[in-house]
Amino acid sequence: MLSSVRERTTRTLDSVAPVLLWLRAELRLDDNPALAGALGSGRPVLPVFVLDDLAPGHWAPGGAARWWLHHSLTALAADLAARGASLVLRRGETSREIPHLVAEAGAIEVHAGHPTEPWARHQMEALGRDLAGQGVRLVLHRTRALFDPDTVLTGTGGRFSVFTPFARACHARGLVEPPCPVPARIPSPPPPPSDRLADWGLTPYAPDWAGGLAATWRPGEAGARAALGAFLDGNLVAYDRRRDVPGAAGTSRLSPHLAWGEISPRRVWLAAIAAGPGKGQVGFLNELLWREFSQYLLHHHPHLPEAPLRAEFDRFPWRDDPAGLRAWQRGCTGIPLVDAGMRELWQTGWMHNRVRMITASYLVKHLLISWREGAAWFWDTLVDADLGSNSASWQWVAGCGADAAPYFRVFNPVLQGQKFDQDGAYVRRFVPELARLPDRFLHAPWDAPEPVLAAARVRLGATYPRPVVLPAAGRERALAAFQSLDRSAE
Repeated sequence: MLSSVRERTTRTLDSVAPVLLWLRAELRLDDNPALAGALGSGRPVLPVFVLDDLAPGHWAPGGAARWWLHHSLTALAADLAARGASLVLRRGETSREIPHLVAEAGAIEVHAGHPTEPWARHQMEALGRDLAGQGVRLVLHRTRALFDPDTVLTGTGGRFSVFTPFARACHARGLVEPPCPVPARIPSPPPPPSDRLADWGLTPYAPDWAGGLAATWRPGEAGARAALGAFLDGNLVAYDRRRDVPGAAGTSRLSPHLAWGEISPRRVWLAAIAAGPGKGQVGFLNELLWREFSQYLLHHHPHLPEAPLRAEFDRFPWRDDPAGLRAWQRGCTGIPLVDAGMRELWQTGWMHNRVRMITASYLVKHLLISWREGAAWFWDTLVDADLGSNSASWQWVAGCGADAAPYFRVFNPVLQGQKFDQDGAYVRRFVPELARLPDRFLHAPWDAPEPVLAAARVRLGATYPRPVVLPAAGRERALAAFQSLDRSAE
C-alpha cells in the first residue's frame, strides 16, 4: 500500500514541470523568501548552486571564503536531504549553467535572491532576458537585505550618503514582513547530474592552512543559529560595553553566517528586538544597519570596490611599498596591536571590528598604502568577506568614501591598545613573543628599557621587529599627504 502511494506521488512529481531554486548567498532554509516563493508555486523544487569563479572581472570568493563555502554547502545539502530534496552543484559560467539546468529539469521558473554585487546584477539582468526568450520566468526575492535599497530615500527623494540619517530612516520604516518558516518537506523532482563538491577543491591542502578556521567556526545554518543563541544569552545586554574589547568575547561573530546567508538579517534583527530593550540592543541594531548601509552604497555606487566615492582621491599620493605591505600582511609591522590583528586574521579568518579599523588605518595612513591593497587582502583572508562591507569600510577608513572619517582622524595603535586591550590579553594571545613584557610597555615595546626587554626575552629587530614606522612619524607623514591633496584641489 505505502509503495503504491510513493509510486503515484513520484509519477505526479515527474509529470509536473518543476521550478529551480537558484541559491547564491542565501544558503539556508529558514526565512528564505526565494525558497518560500519556489514552494509557493505549488510545483516540485530543484535547489541548485553554481560556482561561477572563472569569469574575468568577477569578485570570486577568496581562500578563506572558499573554505567556508565548502562546509556551508555540505551542511545545506544535508539539511535539504532531510526534507526530501537534493542540492545540485555545477561549476562554470552562470549564463550557461542556469539555462542548461532549466533545460535538463524542464523547469518553467527560476527563483533566486536579488544580488548586491554589481557584476552579478548585470549578469542577472542578462540571464532574465535569456530565460524569458525560452519562456521561463526569473523571479527575484529580497534575501540578503532588510530593505529594498531603491525605496530608502531622503525626504527629497535622494540617496543617503551619511549613516545616521540612513539609520534613522530605516528605524522609522520598521520591519513589517514576518519571516518565512523552515519547510518540513520540499517536494523535489529527480535531480539532474551534479558535480561532486570535493572535486571543486575549495579546501586547502599541501599545506592545509585552515586548521585555525576549523577550530574556530561551525559553518552552516545550525552553526548560525547556535551563534545567535549564544550571543543573545550572554553578550547582547553588555554589547555596548564589550564590543570594543578585542580580548573579550563581546561580539556576535555572526558576520560570516550573514555573509553566506546562513541566517537572514531579518531573523537576527527580530531576535534582538525580542530580547528586550537596552543600550546593548541599540548598539547591535546599529551594527546591523551599518551592514545594510554598506549594501545600500554598493547598490547605488557600483564602482565602490575599485573607485573612491570622493573623486579627488584619484590624485592621492599613495606609496608603492611592497616591503611595508608584506610586513602588514604577515603581522610583522612592529606595532603590537596591528600585528595581533593581522595574525588573528590569518589564523582564524576573522578579525575583531575595532582592530579592523586600527589595522586598516595603519596601512592607509601610517604606511600610505592604498586602501585597495588592504581590501584585496581582507577579501582573500576573511571568512566573512562581503563586497559591500569590505569596500565601504576600507573607503571609510581611508577618508574617500561615504560618511568617511576625516583625514586628520588617524588611529594611534598604541593608545588604542592601551584603551581597549588594557590587560594585554589580545596582544599576548596573538603575539606571544611579547607575552612577558609588562603591561606598561606591551603596546610600545620600543619604549621599554633594555633591562626590561632582556627580562622579557625580547630583542627588537630579532625576536620581534622594530616598527616599520612609528605612530607619531606616520601620523605626520599622513597629515602632510592629505594636506597636499587639499592644496592640489585649489
